[in-house]
Amino acid sequence: MTKQPEDWLDEVPGDDIEDEDDEIIWVSKSEIKRDAEELKKLGAELVALGKNALDKIPLDADLRAAIELAQRIKMEGRRRQLQLIGKMLRQRDVEPYRQALDKLKNRHNQQVVVFHKLEQLRDRMVDGSDEAIEEVMNLWPDADRQQLRSLVRNARKEKAGNKPPKSSRQIFQYLRELSENQD
Repeated sequence: MTKQPEDWLDEVPGDDIEDEDDEIIWVSKSEIKRDAEELKKLGAELVALGKNALDKIPLDADLRAAIELAQRIKMEGRRRQLQLIGKMLRQRDVEPYRQALDKLKNRHNQQVVVFHKLEQLRDRMVDGSDEAIEEVMNLWPDADRQQLRSLVRNARKEKAGNKPPKSSRQIFQYLRELSENQD
């Protein structure tokens, strides 16, 4: 008995393999490109970091060397190096890198919030609020009240005379030192 062409359609190679458990997940070409572009952006963020910040990220030696090279390269070579870094990141688990970057960004954001609070406190002291000086003394009991009052008095004189705010800067610096020494 010879097989008719219609019978051959029934015999698909690999049809006898049960693949109910092995579902194949198809990823579109566009999604692959988006993921690659996202990793390239992550690589660019890593390249933009300074040496101290880069030390805080758990990088392997090859990736670290590629990033340091990209930091030294300019123009077209840098673009190609960023593509290489993106390719290297595709072969690694990038979650530790993202967590470390988020931690660095969050620390920066927290520092900005603290600086804004210190600036507001300083501005209240200079604008004439004695309650602000008491608030400083409650927050940092080891603060020098006499030095603080002297700086505030000088800042008020500078503000009234339209002079550069040297004392205001000194107050902010003093408050920042107090908050850093507390931590």
